[in-house]
Amino acid sequence: AWLVADGKGGLFISTTPNQDNPLMTNLVEKTGTPLLGLDVWEHAYYLKYQNLRADYITAFYQVINWEKVAERLAKVSA
Repeated sequence: AWLVADGKGGLFISTTPNQDNPLMTNLVEKTGTPLLGLDVWEHAYYLKYQNLRADYITAFYQVINWEKVAERLAKVSA
């Protein structure tokens, strides 16, 4: 799952399979600049969270550096 800047001052959420990302013009429905990514494939969380994906996502939100995400947004919006 991705938080993406659309280049026009807007944001959108995107999901991609495999190793794809919102920069891949021929593979994604809508392109943009990724600001934040969350890997929700089982390999990302299973060792610590087992089948508790929601707990993994909750923990992820506790460590996001929103200032850095805002810096990235400002950079692509300039």
